[in-house]
Amino acid sequence: MKNVITEVEEKLKSKEYKLTPQRQQILEVLLENKDKHLSAEDVYTLVKKKAPDVGLATVYRTLELFVEFDIVHSINFGDGRKRYEYGDDSEGHHHHHAICLKCGKITEINEDLLEDIEKQVSKDYNFSVTDHELKIYGYCRSCKI
Repeated sequence: MKNVITEVEEKLKSKEYKLTPQRQQILEVLLENKDKHLSAEDVYTLVKKKAPDVGLATVYRTLELFVEFDIVHSINFGDGRKRYEYGDDSEGHHHHHAICLKCGKITEINEDLLEDIEKQVSKDYNFSVTDHELKIYGYCRSCKI
């Protein structure tokens, strides 16, 4: 975790921002919950346990700053709440998501299912693809009808 914090600190410094103690607390919560898709309110609740002085507005501003610096990714699963997850672009494309329409469970799909389509779009439409996102909606094992 220390390596990531140092990297984020350097990334912010490169554009004359600081990794304040509040921002570091928010980053640590995201790192501790890498496998979850947290809303700003979720992050706020977890940060408050460690740093009661951090406000919800600070969490929102910090998350948007982290998105701007490509430290975290924001995802909308169609339920009106933006979710955030720590993401390292050095691994290539983002993973995909399967979303249960009944219970809301989100399952990560790590296989890159759209690579061939990207190549075809690039070739056929002379289009430079930089990223993609795939959301699959249905019912999880527990909720299947």
